[in-house]
Amino acid sequence: MNQLMLCALIFCGCSKPIAGEDPSSLGTGSLSGKQMAVAALGQVTSVVHPGMLHSAADFTRMTTKVNAGAQPWLDGWNKLVANGRSAATYVPRPVDTIVRGRAASGRGENYIQACQDAAAAYQNALRWKIKGDAACGANAVAIMNAWARKCKYIDGDSNKQLAAGLQGYQWANAAEIMRGYSGWSAADFTAFKNFMLNVYYPVSSDFLNRHNNTCGTHYWLNWDMSNLCTVLAIGILCDDVAKINYAINYYQHSGTGTAFIGRVTTATYPNGMDQAQEAGRDQGHATMEVPLFGTFCQMLYNQGQNFFDYNPWSHVNPPLLGVSEYIAAYNINTTNTVPFTTYNNCENSNHTVISSAGRGNIRPGWELVYNYYVKIKGKSAQYTTQFAEKVRPEGGGGDYGSTSGSYDQLGFGTLTFSR
Repeated sequence: MNQLMLCALIFCGCSKPIAGEDPSSLGTGSLSGKQMAVAALGQVTSVVHPGMLHSAADFTRMTTKVNAGAQPWLDGWNKLVANGRSAATYVPRPVDTIVRGRAASGRGENYIQACQDAAAAYQNALRWKIKGDAACGANAVAIMNAWARKCKYIDGDSNKQLAAGLQGYQWANAAEIMRGYSGWSAADFTAFKNFMLNVYYPVSSDFLNRHNNTCGTHYWLNWDMSNLCTVLAIGILCDDVAKINYAINYYQHSGTGTAFIGRVTTATYPNGMDQAQEAGRDQGHATMEVPLFGTFCQMLYNQGQNFFDYNPWSHVNPPLLGVSEYIAAYNINTTNTVPFTTYNNCENSNHTVISSAGRGNIRPGWELVYNYYVKIKGKSAQYTTQFAEKVRPEGGGGDYGSTSGSYDQLGFGTLTFSR
């Protein structure tokens, strides 16, 4: 892709109706009546805790396996302990205003501090929950209390919506792990929930509802899916079934952006692959789709809604596995080829070829997909399996570079998702 095209597409997503479907029905952000009859899942009426990325049974498994020195859980645990952000001595750096992008006030960017501290809260929380490390438990709470007390606003240009989407669900997952911790007072836990509701939720909700007054496929899938994850996670944390059901309806029926199921993939193929929405952009961003999409499905799975297997068009694979196979196949080595269908968004910005930029990019996130589809469901997923093996044991925030991209996903799936 040439530089001019990259510039033209920098904030754009592209969309192509799934083969065999009516473009008019997909373009409106809704499934046809026939599709809905096949596809509809229920609504959540009550909230399960812990019920985001990890359930109570998951934590029992992690503790049992790590204490027994079983592999690959022990390697995953050692990867966690080796990360400096998981240390009980980690010191947070809260700010009153998170800035990502160009702020009208002229303030400089500082969002990396929220990236790092959200990762630290999650990693400390895991160490407390799995091995009962009291110092890490206290530090996880101290990190979250510090941010809840000080931070009041997210500022910047449209990039502030990435700050909300990419860290909002991460903070919420850390808090969900620490729910019920005796050292977290009810008042402080309530203050943290209010922090999520007053600082993160308004930005993510506004983005999903308006998309800055752009057309539906203007923004990339990562923008839409990350903000959808944040709304969902805040709903679970705060026992707000309306927010959870909003996320379900957005993905399943009514979403106006690229996280609506009719837009999360841009073509489907008989080999079981589904073309990733950002495949023509670059592979650094394309590989980010799987961790975010997987996080969305996993959080709903722990609330009794199985979107892992949600496949209303009866394709060879459901969308998450199809996308995972496609991205993994292209990035596992430089010899694999994958099909590509021209991909055009609502502003007529075309991708005509898959992008090789960033090919071979490594991100954690494939253990979740691999373990669900291969170990639990018994499906064949050749390239997802290879990618999971390549990354294993998965690390997390700070293990994949010093830039914000290292913190776009929570990671540590070898420890948390292995079966």
